[in-house]
Amino acid sequence: PHLAALVLARGGSKGIPLKNIKLLAGVPLIGWVLRGAIDAGVFHSIWVSTDHDEIEKVAKQFGAQVHRRSPEVSQDSSTSLEAIREFLNHHHEVDIVGNIQATSPCLHPSDLIKVADLIQKEGFDSVFSVVRRHQFRWSEVKKGENKMTEPQNLNPAKRYRRQDWPGELYENGSFYFAKRHLIEKGYLQGGKMAYYEMRAEHSVDIDIDIDWPIAEQRVLSFGYFGKEPLKEVKLLVCSIEGCLTNGRIYVTEDHKEMISYDYRDIVGIDLLKKRGIQVRLISERDCSKTLSAMQLGCVAKVSATNKLQVLKDWQEDMGLSWKEVAYLGNEESDVECLKQAGMSGVPADACAAAQKAAGYICKSSGGCGAVREFAEHIFLLLEKVNSARKQ
Repeated sequence: PHLAALVLARGGSKGIPLKNIKLLAGVPLIGWVLRGAIDAGVFHSIWVSTDHDEIEKVAKQFGAQVHRRSPEVSQDSSTSLEAIREFLNHHHEVDIVGNIQATSPCLHPSDLIKVADLIQKEGFDSVFSVVRRHQFRWSEVKKGENKMTEPQNLNPAKRYRRQDWPGELYENGSFYFAKRHLIEKGYLQGGKMAYYEMRAEHSVDIDIDIDWPIAEQRVLSFGYFGKEPLKEVKLLVCSIEGCLTNGRIYVTEDHKEMISYDYRDIVGIDLLKKRGIQVRLISERDCSKTLSAMQLGCVAKVSATNKLQVLKDWQEDMGLSWKEVAYLGNEESDVECLKQAGMSGVPADACAAAQKAAGYICKSSGGCGAVREFAEHIFLLLEKVNSARKQ
């Protein structure tokens, strides 16, 4: 049976404009779930259903196919079921749909693999995600009603301690898998049903965690970052023009060149060094005099005609794995380096090819704090590595 992953990503959003591709911890929100779906390796096809050009562009960058949904199922009042049924009407090869919510960025491939087994090997018709919660419920008393609230799942005289109560299961909206015949009848849940209990720390819903910085911290702590385990970064290579600087060159009347840089980036480099991370700089131009004037104390390679070869030479000389190398670039000449490095980033104003190749897109532009921001991202991921080691 053809199992298709389907992410519904409408362009309209009442809460956050274009929320589905808004950067979350340096990655478009939809990218987190697409990465997990692709690496799960259980889907015959992976689709994004959207009505928006920019979402289509991002979806394709992450390796998904795109179904352009009609205006009829792109309204505020449109339901997920309507959009899924329209998708099936255009894709008769699909037998099972795994509807994955774009707003659940902590979804891991291991969850999707187990759910696929429930559908394909154990014969369930539908499987949906739940999370266990330990919350006491009380009946609602509406204004003007002359009655008292009543306990719904507890005895107030014998309140459970958390460790003595198994809690209750709630849908968390992360995914809904269902066979075609159910969906065509108007159901996402039905037939032989099963729930899949997700770990509480992986149950992050942006529709609820509307405070974006809090959601970012959750994703950095519990999100899925790829098949290979993270390693401690030991080298950051940074392109000078467009990353450390804004790429502008000012020429005086006596033909001297001047550039500008952000002091926050210099602080970021110093912080990296204090954490034992080497910082090296690279440029296609001969900017030796500029680097000397900046007094950064970093190894640098200027007039680099082949940035990837320079990066490989440094990686081999230091005896590092690629997972221990980070790269910050912004131009097409940086693309292969961004693909090779274990951790990669670009400023907000990097070219489209560099953005597509990078794992992290800064909120800051080149020469305006992007290096410091990428340094902070490295520190957060190092905390994740250290936490994994302790576990």
